[in-house]
Amino acid sequence: MKLNIQAPWKEVKEKLKENDHTLTDEDLVYEKGREDELLERLSRKLKRSKDEVRMLVESISGNSGQAA
Repeated sequence: MKLNIQAPWKEVKEKLKENDHTLTDEDLVYEKGREDELLERLSRKLKRSKDEVRMLVESISGNSGQAA
């Protein structure tokens, strides 16, 4: 599954941690080409589908505020 991340990952990671305080740096390890691993990890942690997690990450990376 491909991720469309528009902001630097470091910024996205911090916004995700602000959005959900249970997320850790370990949960948010991201390497290009390994998007599926990230989405799977976050899906389990957040108890959401991979598609919901992808939309959350893309939403946060695409705007300057927090995702709804």
